[in-house]
Amino acid sequence: MTYEQLALEVYQNNIEIYEECMSPRLKGLYSDNIIWINELIPTDIEKTCVLAEEFGHHHTTSGDILDQCSVVNRKQEFRARTWAYEKLVPLSKILQAQKLHLSNSYELADFLNVTEDFLDAALDWYKSKYGSFVLIDNFTLYFEPLGVLEIFDWFETSFLQYGS
Repeated sequence: MTYEQLALEVYQNNIEIYEECMSPRLKGLYSDNIIWINELIPTDIEKTCVLAEEFGHHHTTSGDILDQCSVVNRKQEFRARTWAYEKLVPLSKILQAQKLHLSNSYELADFLNVTEDFLDAALDWYKSKYGSFVLIDNFTLYFEPLGVLEIFDWFETSFLQYGS
């Protein structure tokens, strides 16, 4: 998903986006249906990751959570981040990348239009959520090392092949 595609979805949710010069330690903020993105972020790919997390705040958090000393606020920050991971790095896209024979994390991050750091964090999230692997349709998606195994039902395939 590109920055423009995600921004369109944000606008369709009646949220405004402003790119402003902010402190270098701040990448983005969300409050009252407004998202601010730090205009000093050098690439649209990184801005997409930041926008997704701030959009995640719209969907998952409430109140002022700037004080990250609070456990409750850290949990809300984490929920917004994981919302962004699932938005930009859906498991279905990892399977699609495998079908396209993408062979490394750089290619996968490029295909997903995310930074490699964001991809690594998303994969860590999925691993903590599902364990070492997850079954999706006829595929087993392994998180470490990252890989996809396609499962064939040989009996059914043979039956369909020879039964006609």
